Amino acid sequence: MWEACDLKNEDFLWAGIPFLGGIAGQQQAPCGVVSSSAVFLGLRHRCSLQDKEQAKPARTKIRALTQELVKEFEQKFGTIICRDMIGFNTSDPEESKKFRESNLWQEKCNKAIEFAIDKLYAFEDRG
Repeated sequence: MWEACDLKNEDFLWAGIPFLGGIAGQQQAPCGVVSSSAVFLGLRHRCSLQDKEQAKPARTKIRALTQELVKEFEQKFGTIICRDMIGFNTSDPEESKKFRESNLWQEKCNKAIEFAIDKLYAFEDRG
């Protein structure tokens, strides 16, 4: 997604790493997919803050798209909170191991990633 939107700086990808498992595995936080998608929307629709005429509508658009993404994510998955979504506390090493072994991440996490990518592309198609 980042390459498709001409955000080819790998720093942007690295900035999303802390969102794995909520925020650094502290799953009381929103799913990392939700958080990183919000950051992506901010980067994608950013403009110079010096340009007051464009900055306000850009902020409004970013907030509206993020609100839509969060609302639809919650409707689809029942929550945006990582732990509630997967049912494991991955900050606990034993539960993290059980989670990885269960392959639930393929069902839950991969589906969340696919949903967010599809939604972000749909936003692009809308302009």
